[in-house]
Amino acid sequence: QVQLVESGGGLVQAGGSLRLSCAASGRTFSSYNVGWFRQAPGKEREFVARISWSGGSTRYADSVKGRFTISRDNAKNTAYLQMNSLKPEDTAVYYCAADPSNIKYDYWGQGTQVTVSS
Repeated sequence: QVQLVESGGGLVQAGGSLRLSCAASGRTFSSYNVGWFRQAPGKEREFVARISWSGGSTRYADSVKGRFTISRDNAKNTAYLQMNSLKPEDTAVYYCAADPSNIKYDYWGQGTQVTVSS
């Protein structure tokens, strides 16, 4: 069982930056792939970024490529999402999730709000 807690959200002006953190409990986190997702009001949840268990492989949604960077520190049981050049359309609740089987995300955090003002 893994519990995930996101932090680092907030209000930022367009063009600004935020770094989200996803702190995990459990010794097996380092063997799990991790993803970040977001959900804006009235919209479906969408994929943002993914990192493999080792950190050696990453993937991004086209909408954030070149602006967001996903990373992890397995020694700290934490994953990160560095968000630069933020746009108002990045406003959403951001969730991290853990995928232990390379099949689906079984564990989800409670989310952290990111609001980008124009």
